[in-house]
Amino acid sequence: MLTEIDRHATETGRHAPEPAPDPVVAVLGQPSRVASLPHYLPHGWTMRTIPGLDAARPGDLVVLSGATIAVVRQARAALPAETRVIALIDDWAPGELVAGVLSAGADVCVRGGHPAILAGHLVACRRRQLTDRWAEIKI
Repeated sequence: MLTEIDRHATETGRHAPEPAPDPVVAVLGQPSRVASLPHYLPHGWTMRTIPGLDAARPGDLVVLSGATIAVVRQARAALPAETRVIALIDDWAPGELVAGVLSAGADVCVRGGHPAILAGHLVACRRRQLTDRWAEIKI
């Protein structure tokens, strides 16, 4: 059943979240691995390199290029829950590293390869991020 949310119902706490800003992909680590990624991102998305985790903003999609278990654990502890953590690892990385970065808190682990694959994972992360915003509405 579809219902319309009353735009004037803020007194009752029933209101839609503000429109989401255009996504930002913040890259920490080896920038050469993601150099061509902007060509595969949807229109309106931006990518920036960050010097450290403290430069990431809430809601960013943080790509840890050349991720390790320790770096992912540190990122998950330092970043707010609405910030997605994407671990980018080598094509030939062992399965233990994949399991390790996911267990350490990465939202997704992507083996290196064509940047279109990473872009697809980023789009999926963004969709989950937006879904989480709507899931918190109390109707």
